[in-house]
Amino acid sequence: MSVLNGKKILLGVSGGIAAYKTASLVRLFIKAGAHVQVVMTPASKDFVTPLTLATLSKNPVYSTFYDTKDSIVSEIPQLIEEGVWNNHVELALWADLMVIAPATANTLSKMASGTCDNLLLATYLSSKCPVYFAPAMDLDMYKHPSTIANFKTLYEFGNIIIPAESGELASGLSGEGRMAEPENIVAFIEADIVNKLPLRGKRILITAGPTYEAIDPVRFIGNHSSGKMGYDIALRAAQLGASVVLVSGPSHCKVNHSGIQLVSVVAAQEMYEACHTYYSQVDVAIAAAAVADYKPKTIASQKIKKSDTEFSIELEKTKDILASLGAVKTTQFLIGFALETENEIENAKLKIQKKNLDLIVLNSLQDEGAGFQKDTNKVTFIDKNFTIESMELKSKEAVANDIINKVITYFNA
Repeated sequence: MSVLNGKKILLGVSGGIAAYKTASLVRLFIKAGAHVQVVMTPASKDFVTPLTLATLSKNPVYSTFYDTKDSIVSEIPQLIEEGVWNNHVELALWADLMVIAPATANTLSKMASGTCDNLLLATYLSSKCPVYFAPAMDLDMYKHPSTIANFKTLYEFGNIIIPAESGELASGLSGEGRMAEPENIVAFIEADIVNKLPLRGKRILITAGPTYEAIDPVRFIGNHSSGKMGYDIALRAAQLGASVVLVSGPSHCKVNHSGIQLVSVVAAQEMYEACHTYYSQVDVAIAAAAVADYKPKTIASQKIKKSDTEFSIELEKTKDILASLGAVKTTQFLIGFALETENEIENAKLKIQKKNLDLIVLNSLQDEGAGFQKDTNKVTFIDKNFTIESMELKSKEAVANDIINKVITYFNA
């Protein structure tokens, strides 16, 4: 999966012959899973039509501050009568990143000086997201001192240049100044994003879901954990660059990121063995699974028949996976979960000490909206110094983000 998946990309197109390549660029962004909105300078429409880019991006294309009633089609009579103002601020704030391609010498000069005479430049000046620009011009223009000075200014503004390539130019000359090919633009942006991800190079072990402890070939002891919390943590960690090993008990949740290695297990002993297989190789371990505390002492080889009015099962303790990881911890940042129904804070503090944890995520079944098989959770963070931070009720995706932010803070401390 591309790091551009789900990203909102604002593509600015200025008036150069390389604008014809933006059709392919839009297709590649869409193929990567991005949402694309196009803003064109008036001059760029001489090289590629707004209809082409609107069709490929599946969004209307903007090029003026104001669309007159003759230039729009609307089911709202008022819009036809009065026209529509295109809000450059809303466009800029919508974007996760902005890409200006081609960026002509004229547009680069205006970007550097703050000249604001079209919708694209107004949107650029309103942007708060990362801005990439792909220069496109003839070789002498590309090497001109004013162009080089503009590159330097834009770099100082925090903009990111996608270097021009060498090749045949529209003038008939050959040399540097040709806009990077669409495939190379996408690859450049992906690599730049990946290199800046806060968890790049980190390996994280995460456990998720329940364990099923067999009684016979048909029946088992289990719990109501869906695994969603652990899967959401794994996804967020992978999105931020981590290499994730997800050890999961039975769950209907799916892995949808190439940075996640799924290790499927059923029983607590299998989860124990899998965790210890990978633990020495990771920087962080997050034990979000709801592991059974007990298992049947013996497992019947055949299905147990219903005969007696009463039936008893002798249970024995399972191995405490989290405690065993804490016992052999070297440099790992170890996070545990605690699901409590009474004396929540004190019990969680005891777990931190007994299991050698750096952080515990406390859930209480007394909190409405928290617990198993829900899309929300309400947690309290307690670190090894017993600093307590209570969070509000949030979606599990948001809680996962909070947990991963704790990891990032640890490595940035």
